[in-house]
Amino acid sequence: MDFQLSDDQRALRSGMRDLLGAVFDRDRMRAAVERGGGVDRGLWRELGAAGFFALRLPEEAGGVGLGLPEAVLLFEEAGRALLPGPLVATHLAAGLVKGAAEGEAAVTVAEGGGRPVADLGGADAVLVAGGTGVLTGEGLEVLTGEGLEAFAAGAVPVRSMDPLTPLHRVEGRSAGAGASEGRWEGAGASEAYPGALRREGALLTAAEQLGSATRTTEMAVQHAGSREQFGSLIGSFQAVKHLCADMLARTEPARSAVYAAAVTGDPVEIAAAKLLADEAAVRNARDCLQIHGGMGFTWEADVHLHLKRAWLRAARWLTAAEAEEILAADLGPVRPLYGGSAALG
Repeated sequence: MDFQLSDDQRALRSGMRDLLGAVFDRDRMRAAVERGGGVDRGLWRELGAAGFFALRLPEEAGGVGLGLPEAVLLFEEAGRALLPGPLVATHLAAGLVKGAAEGEAAVTVAEGGGRPVADLGGADAVLVAGGTGVLTGEGLEVLTGEGLEAFAAGAVPVRSMDPLTPLHRVEGRSAGAGASEGRWEGAGASEAYPGALRREGALLTAAEQLGSATRTTEMAVQHAGSREQFGSLIGSFQAVKHLCADMLARTEPARSAVYAAAVTGDPVEIAAAKLLADEAAVRNARDCLQIHGGMGFTWEADVHLHLKRAWLRAARWLTAAEAEEILAADLGPVRPLYGGSAALG
């Protein structure tokens, strides 16, 4: 199978990178950090006008009519640029919530399982799973107006490590009124597989992680090629070379996994993609921080923002433990090679 991008896909990715460079430059990101995050309505409308949220809606519904692989490319660029706000939930709700496709509404999601809700204070709607704790086509509720106000009234702000992502923990309920603890849908062997919306949410979040991992790799290489110590570029030191090589070695397998999962939509491949992308984003940001040294924590550097954002994304939609459970379930029971009982049954 050929996973090379088509000319149209390359143009789409390049156009998105140019757009974000124009509407969300470093000054605008720093301004968002200073105000403590939240949804930038002007930015949201600019993204809506560019088709970011309506990318996968059919053309007759006012969308662009593209697919999940193209959405992955856009979210990869969003992760690279540290674009803030509930991007994934608003994208998934483009056909459900009025104004979401155009960027006039910001939509967040309550994932259940006691997880905090991101950007609840600035959201116009919240997706909750009625009665099951799972985001599926059936049972999905969209809370707006008084329903959203009642939901938000049960929320307690949680201080986030990332000033661009305000969090709220909902007290006394896991995913809204009438919702139980989060669990996977289905029965029998399929119990470990999440519903369609949650799968797509996990994949698009993995794409953001991939973009961040790619960017921190570039930042590390650029810094290693310009910073001098003891009269030599630090990129000439073997330890720094190994760190940069390790970053690349984590990023490219994650890229292959994310792109493949976007094509197949397979739950197991999505779980593997999220697992690899989370590891690449978090560990690459740590290694990039080590290469930058103390300056990586300063206001002038973006490294610490990538690390904080990677930590938060790793806990969204599909955690490492949940992804590992899906992969283990797909392997099936381990059988002994030479008789006797298996160590795992």
